[in-house]
Amino acid sequence: MTATIIDGKAFAGRVRDRVGAHVARLKEEHGITPGLAVVLVGDDPASDVYVRSKGKMTKAVGMLSLEYRLKADVAQDEVLRLVGDLNANPEVHGILVQLPLPRHMEESRILAAIDPAKDVDGFHISNVGLLSTGQRAMVPCTPLGCLMMLRDHHGDLTGMDAVVIGRSNIVGKPMAQLLLGESCTVTIAHSRTRNLPEVVRRADIVVAAVGRPKMVTGDWIKPGATVIDVGINRTDNGLVGDVDFDSASQVAGAITPVPGGVGPMTIACLLANTVTACCRANGLAEPDGLTV
Repeated sequence: MTATIIDGKAFAGRVRDRVGAHVARLKEEHGITPGLAVVLVGDDPASDVYVRSKGKMTKAVGMLSLEYRLKADVAQDEVLRLVGDLNANPEVHGILVQLPLPRHMEESRILAAIDPAKDVDGFHISNVGLLSTGQRAMVPCTPLGCLMMLRDHHGDLTGMDAVVIGRSNIVGKPMAQLLLGESCTVTIAHSRTRNLPEVVRRADIVVAAVGRPKMVTGDWIKPGATVIDVGINRTDNGLVGDVDFDSASQVAGAITPVPGGVGPMTIACLLANTVTACCRANGLAEPDGLTV
């Protein structure tokens, strides 16, 4: 078997097109422009590239893009004051504080300071709680992108057996909650799970988000299963995922590549979340198919 390749780059492009169309309608019909504010503390090269990409794509879909770049030694209170100002700014519908933060800052305190309604990363404890109890929440971007691709490929996910490898607050746990919301039977596994290959082998859907290069091999995969590889690992041979693509693609029914799979969906879903937040703030209909 040769797996169908789930092209995340092309899918993300379609998501951005839908976001752009909704932004245009908001402007034309309501005179509202969704706004995204990104706060970058320090000069981490990877974060800088990511923030620039976010700004470029935000503008490309017609949204207001605001960037705040602070020095690495800035006082935490100054960052908190900035977040407070953005919470109060009616032109800002989404706030993202780029992680990681410098070591002298309390990440949890800064994330907790963001208005949950503007928390387009979905990291605020209020959104975590809402998602875990099946209520309307801002959903973390990467799991949202994974779910969008799964829905697009399968349609109805009801009754499917899903295994999520990884238990992080950013991907693993929210991914499991989203799959539960789709009426899947969900197992959260991780690097210390006993008989991990056997656990994975029974799954119709495998989401790998454990951060270990090529850990999941083809002999772990149930024939015909759908494999979503969230991992992005830098090696001497370039970027690779948590899944050994060459062997897994010979067994799976569908698989995301690395790069070009889940990665492009993260920024696309950030834009979608910002539009969703804007609509909720103004009591307007949310964009169809871009939220949970």
